[in-house]
Amino acid sequence: MEIGNRVALVSGGASGLGQATARRLLAAGARVVIGDRDQVRGAALADELGASARFVAMDVTKIETVQAAVAAALDFGDFRIAVNCAGVGWAQRTVGKNNVPHDAASFRTVIEINLIGSFHVLSLSAAAMAELDLSSEGERGVIVNTASVAAFDGQIGQLAYSASKAAIAGMTLPAARDLARQGVRVMTIAPGIFDTPLLGQLPDSVKQTLSELVPFPARLGNPDEYARLVCAIVENTYLNGEVIRLDGALRMPPK
Repeated sequence: MEIGNRVALVSGGASGLGQATARRLLAAGARVVIGDRDQVRGAALADELGASARFVAMDVTKIETVQAAVAAALDFGDFRIAVNCAGVGWAQRTVGKNNVPHDAASFRTVIEINLIGSFHVLSLSAAAMAELDLSSEGERGVIVNTASVAAFDGQIGQLAYSASKAAIAGMTLPAARDLARQGVRVMTIAPGIFDTPLLGQLPDSVKQTLSELVPFPARLGNPDEYARLVCAIVENTYLNGEVIRLDGALRMPPK
């Protein structure tokens, strides 16, 4: 699908992978709706990007805000692209110090944001795209989700995060099969270790250690590399129902 003159909705678009994706899609000629909980950062980014960008306050766990974001994307033009970048994660073992079990509330929070939030954006975007005419390439839209290498190589303390990301990977193929009749493609990217705000507070020495885990190139991923893969997925109509690892051949050790 051609990116130019399309409208894209990017959840978690105010920072990190989402912001890089918004910038790259806009540079390719799309108009972008930035959905995020961070209203200050999101509005500032939309102002910076100009008339081809809009910000919508969106909490992916609250379906009414996702509905509003999808409506904004439809209002903005030819809504054909949705990218799920909203996500959270923190370390907590299944059983911690003094044999204290994993907190159920924090586990639920990660699942709600990462998995249920992705489902909200996926399902509502697909329903909106299904109402559109077929594009010149014979499709109605494309949705890109974000999993993680933790879906496959979960480390110690990543119980909730790995569960949420594995579920995102797991719903990719059935979603693509479900939406085949509507002409909507579904793909997932599983990033490795990327230089995003999630890692921004780590000491440089820790970042260096993480970089050395990557076989080649031995460095952290650049968010724009994720964004460029999103664009490649959008433009390649035969990519559908698959999870692509973007990790420099990284396979995470237990800890």
